Amino acid sequence: MIEFMPKKPSKLLFWFKINFKVTKEFHYDVVVVGAGPAGSSSAYMASKNSCKVALLEKEDVVAQSVRTSGVTWIKDMDSFEIPKDCYNPIKNFSFCSPNNVVTISDDIPRAAVLDVRKTYRWLAEQAQSEGTELFTKTNVIDAIKDSDGRIIGVRASTPDGEAVFYGKVFIDASGFGTVVAKSLGYTTKWKRFGVGAEYEVNAENVVQDTWWLMVGQEYSPAGYAWIFPVGGKKVRVGVGIGKPESAVDPTERLNDIIEKKLGPVKDLGKIDKIEFHYGLIPNDGLTRKTVYDNLILVGDSAGQANPLVLEGIRYAIRFGQVAGQVAAKAIGSNDTSEKNLQEYEQVWKEAIQSKITSAGKVQARWIGLSDKEWDKELDIIKELSAEEFLDFIKADFGLSNVVRLATHHPKIAVRQLFNMVKDVVKR
Repeated sequence: MIEFMPKKPSKLLFWFKINFKVTKEFHYDVVVVGAGPAGSSSAYMASKNSCKVALLEKEDVVAQSVRTSGVTWIKDMDSFEIPKDCYNPIKNFSFCSPNNVVTISDDIPRAAVLDVRKTYRWLAEQAQSEGTELFTKTNVIDAIKDSDGRIIGVRASTPDGEAVFYGKVFIDASGFGTVVAKSLGYTTKWKRFGVGAEYEVNAENVVQDTWWLMVGQEYSPAGYAWIFPVGGKKVRVGVGIGKPESAVDPTERLNDIIEKKLGPVKDLGKIDKIEFHYGLIPNDGLTRKTVYDNLILVGDSAGQANPLVLEGIRYAIRFGQVAGQVAAKAIGSNDTSEKNLQEYEQVWKEAIQSKITSAGKVQARWIGLSDKEWDKELDIIKELSAEEFLDFIKADFGLSNVVRLATHHPKIAVRQLFNMVKDVVKR
């Protein structure tokens, strides 16, 4: 049956509402996709530099889902002014392989396990306090390009229907999926990545200032398992598996470790599961181009993660702030071309490229270790001082430190380990 358009104005308006979806349009200076640490930090800095900013988040609330174990470093969190009640401090670092156990202790806490939700929401609130407008339940579907192929908007689904957000600079902080860059055809799937599964649990026995990393085939054939205290009686017990190196399902391996109470898990006593977390993190190194006309990639979208323990929250916050600042500067100069946004890529590459490349060499060595070789590797690790160990695990390969360790450390095995990364750091 043919339905003819009504003639009366009031009926005409009603007819359009029923028969056509009304697409809302929004106009901003900067549009940030993803309200994780990279996105909120980008939005915060862009807003602070007088830009009108939209921060788009697909979930109902910021950090509704937790996809990370939350390990980071107190020095970095202090530099970002993250409140101390957002993390649990760690000063003892324990490792176990099938037949070896090593603990490195520091005088003061230097590592941290974040309350992920509290931290991410605090970062988003900081951005909002500077004027950022947060849109939750807003799922970006694709990008809109002009006649020259440059991004000028993103189309998103919202509870009120479809919406288009136009902007001058777009910051893709959508994480592993890299939603914006992928819809533009700039990126493809990551070839190498880590898959992590963990339970946050209440445990009978918890040593709150000590973390555990568990290595070897029984724990993870291409990665590691962990116990990270969160505070009180809460700990996170998890497993990370490298892909495509292993086909093992991390969730199945995690359930097996908890059921059999392998290694230090048995010392936790009675365990009551609270929540399940699952996440993906890129492990291709810094292989992606991260700047295009009107577009910046940051955080996991850019592959900015430390390969040794696959942590990247500090990089996400740090380079998110750089992205927001560079975007604001480009908008102020009325030039948002790739060339004018290139400062962002120069900053992060100068800061971490050689460190991440070096860490990748160590990771490649670790992935190939047998159980017996892991037993020996822990003997090398235990020879490191707390300061040396932290620089190592953080991939903080400063040239002077690496050269010193590679030439003058009293243990030959340690010298050999650091010789492996010395030449990369020198470049």
